[in-house]
Amino acid sequence: MPKAIWNGAILAESNHCEVVENNQYFPADSINKDYFEESNTHSGCPWKGTASYYNVVVNGQTNKDAAWYYPEPKDAAKNIKGYVAFWKGVKVEV
Repeated sequence: MPKAIWNGAILAESNHCEVVENNQYFPADSINKDYFEESNTHSGCPWKGTASYYNVVVNGQTNKDAAWYYPEPKDAAKNIKGYVAFWKGVKVEV
C-alpha cells in the first residue's frame, strides 16, 4: 500500500492513489490531517490547473509547501480533484 512518510510520521496511506507524472496522489480522506496546515502558495500547470499547497508539520518541524493538491483541476486532471501529492523530502513508498 503506498504511503508518504516524513520525519518519522506516516502522512498518508492508501490503496486508492492516482499516479500522474510519476507522482502518487493520495485521496483526501487518506491523509493524517494532524500533520497538515494550509499554505498561501499556489502554482499553475497548463493541463492540470491551479495547485494549492500544505505545509507539513511533524514533531515541531515544518516542511514548507511539501504537499500539493488541485481543488478545482481542469477536465484533463479531474481524476485527482482534492488528491494530495508530495515532494521536498517526503518519502513515498509504493
